[in-house]
Amino acid sequence: MKQRGVEVRYLTNDDRAHEIAEAHIPSDPDFRGVFLVTIKRSPGRVFDVELTSDGRIRNIKWKEPLPYINHYSFHIIDPEWGHVTFKICGQPPFATQIIFNGHEYIERQARKQGLVFTKDGNCFTEVSNPAALAEIAETLRSPSAEGQLVKVCDRWIYSACLCFALNMEDQRRSGFRYDFTLFQVEYSRNLLFRQGRSMDQIFQSIIDRIRGPMNIRLLRTIFGHKRRPYRLKKKPPKLQSVVKRPVYDMTVFKVDFYPFTLKIYTKGERVLRVEVILHNSRRVPGRRTIPKLHEAIDYLHGVLDRFLDVVDCIHTSFIGADQLDALRTHSQVGKTRVGGVDLENPRLRSVAEAVISLAPKPGGFKVSELAAEVRKLTGWDDERYKPTQAAYDLKKLRGKGLVTRIGKSHRYETKLQGIRVLAAYTTLRDKVIHPILAGTNAPSKQGRKPSPIDKRYINIQKELRQLFKIIGIAA
Repeated sequence: MKQRGVEVRYLTNDDRAHEIAEAHIPSDPDFRGVFLVTIKRSPGRVFDVELTSDGRIRNIKWKEPLPYINHYSFHIIDPEWGHVTFKICGQPPFATQIIFNGHEYIERQARKQGLVFTKDGNCFTEVSNPAALAEIAETLRSPSAEGQLVKVCDRWIYSACLCFALNMEDQRRSGFRYDFTLFQVEYSRNLLFRQGRSMDQIFQSIIDRIRGPMNIRLLRTIFGHKRRPYRLKKKPPKLQSVVKRPVYDMTVFKVDFYPFTLKIYTKGERVLRVEVILHNSRRVPGRRTIPKLHEAIDYLHGVLDRFLDVVDCIHTSFIGADQLDALRTHSQVGKTRVGGVDLENPRLRSVAEAVISLAPKPGGFKVSELAAEVRKLTGWDDERYKPTQAAYDLKKLRGKGLVTRIGKSHRYETKLQGIRVLAAYTTLRDKVIHPILAGTNAPSKQGRKPSPIDKRYINIQKELRQLFKIIGIAA
């Protein structure tokens, strides 16, 4: 490889091959082929072959535990897909992982159509014709995408990668061929705002309202070098290279429901990005083969829509006075009469919070998962809250139409209206009733300058103290 001008680098466990490869991408826009090979030792599945005394194969099985072997990553520039990585195991059966970036495919197709855009990493932050760009992206959801993927795999895997283990003659004689399947798939949606500050205000408001009900465990902000301006820049967008560090602050929160990860984060000056990652397609039956790629993307599209619906319901929750009264009455589930939902009961309140936090989970949740979530929120042990108790509490929510069973399965899904009702009650109790009542009989102390929301609490508390005196319930 070195004789042909291709650099070969040995990596340590701390090195990230993709970041190193980005620094070696050729500057020549017409370059095609291998530009870097990285070698790293990691566990790999290899055959353990048992031989007879005369040298014949007696048994072939997978070697356990997985041994550490060399994996060779071939970094290639493809004319249609841009930077493509083929990570091939150095031992038979030469298992290979192929990494594509759909954004690079869209970028190259957009160039061919003459679109003008700005790109920050994997995100299009400025586009001259968003509708045309969206049309290009939709081609990856069509059944024809299967042929494009197989074509680019066949173009490089035998001639540029496998040939170092089996030459072309050995490949022809042995009939060695790869069968391609999906392993990890990502689907994202970018929301472009007219003003960066407006995006920040809306996103921070969303985070403030949903991080509690959704039990967000990871929320971080990577601070950039600039503040987002109030007004748009008048300059036309230009194509730019990948930005490794954020220029503007990047706030990220994510929710993990293995094998899925759901994320919302800011990108660039005025882009809000929503993303779903399927880490292991084996966990989603029937959508693992290449011919099922468009179905897998459609499935992730539905997962993303459900996630956004849940976020919207929590952010704009609502409950009426008649609904609060109706929740406490008895209801019917099939032929079973169940009690009402008293959200003042600590146990049912914890169940309601757990149901909200499980609402974005793709494919719904099981009773055992609900019980585990309740125990996680309350700190109870397995004996204090069992799946049988969770099933009984869940039946109460089903009787009120807040939760529904998915088909004839043992999985359940929170209805969108149910999310609005439960989230509204949680917000009223935790952010309205309790903080206001807590300060009605204890005048606020003079201290540092109160925030705008604290000023509203203080004003309401003053009025309530006067009202309590009039109706005779003041302490």
